[in-house]
Amino acid sequence: MMVLPRAVLVVTIIVFALLSYGNAIRSLPDKLACGGGDEARIEFGMSMRFSEAPEYQNGPKCAVLVRNGMILACDPSVVQIAMTIDLEYLRGTVAAVHSVLKHTSCPENIFFHFIASDSSLVDMAELTRIVQSTFPSLSFKVYVFKESIVNDLISSSVRRALENPLNYARSYLADILEACVKRVIYLDSDIIVVDDIQKLWSVSLTGSRTIGAPEYCHANFTKYFSVEFWSDLEFSEVFAGKRPCYFNTGVMVMDLVRWREGDYTRKIEKWMEIHKERRIYELGSLPPFLLVFGGDVEAIDHRWNQHGLGGDNVVSNCRSLHPGPVSLLHWSGKGKPWTRLDARRPCLVDYLWAPYDLYKPHDQPHHHHHYRKQKQQQLIYSSRAL
Repeated sequence: MMVLPRAVLVVTIIVFALLSYGNAIRSLPDKLACGGGDEARIEFGMSMRFSEAPEYQNGPKCAVLVRNGMILACDPSVVQIAMTIDLEYLRGTVAAVHSVLKHTSCPENIFFHFIASDSSLVDMAELTRIVQSTFPSLSFKVYVFKESIVNDLISSSVRRALENPLNYARSYLADILEACVKRVIYLDSDIIVVDDIQKLWSVSLTGSRTIGAPEYCHANFTKYFSVEFWSDLEFSEVFAGKRPCYFNTGVMVMDLVRWREGDYTRKIEKWMEIHKERRIYELGSLPPFLLVFGGDVEAIDHRWNQHGLGGDNVVSNCRSLHPGPVSLLHWSGKGKPWTRLDARRPCLVDYLWAPYDLYKPHDQPHHHHHYRKQKQQQLIYSSRAL
């Protein structure tokens, strides 16, 4: 049995109090339809249904930002969160949104910007209804990302999932979102938040810094680029006079005003064009961010991205949490908690994700519920033994 660090005890107590569980088969859809009542339905040959989330309300100290029953996307007082959304990761996206709303002090003061591919098998109206029926009080908008913008720039990667054009949408947020949106938190869909997102929103980007993220300066930065890159002074000189550190782009605070002024989308595209010709890295959309922002990132506390819980990029191996406090758990890597739970081969940390899962299974619900409860009890006992 995997031994978990002490920090897991705190997180476990938080999430074990929640009562929502899920189970599904991950596959590509044949048909999509939206049902009424408290369920959103997607037909996969079988129906995928989500329970309606609880209605989370602002605390007494929250500013009143709701106007005519909704908040405005351009209100500078609103916490702006951007996420990609597609059918394959929809279950993760729903769990992530649920976790944000559950733990924030002012859930009504959050606006979600969902980015969907124009080649998705789900049209915008259907996808909007799915989110709306699961989170009736949520303030959000679904945007279209045109894959043609980036298709010719994408190169093969170590894992096919990293070649998905939607992975590159984070580089185009300044163009996709309304010009009045000046700042945004970008979150991947394989995360859960167990702290108040207002704390992350309050992080200041000092000086001229455009993005903030947890940095990992102990990591071997050179391994993210090829030998050819480091042997070509014209390339490696990009880091001259800097101390670049690895950072994960799945959790970022972004100043979109500075991004637009610095034309950073074009700078990222330039490195992608170079890579098409010279093959200077392997890991999809991450290296261009390292090349453009490495050494000039606002360092955010590591608690805001406990990443790598999905294993590495090739194998879905189990990992424990990093030592220290936890505010956000991130299943970056090949393994995703919903697929491992469905396959009955979960890692212990996957049970920290399960209570936020709003998916409603069809087959043998009582059996699955009993199975998950047994495993969560094991997780509790493991934590108590530390």
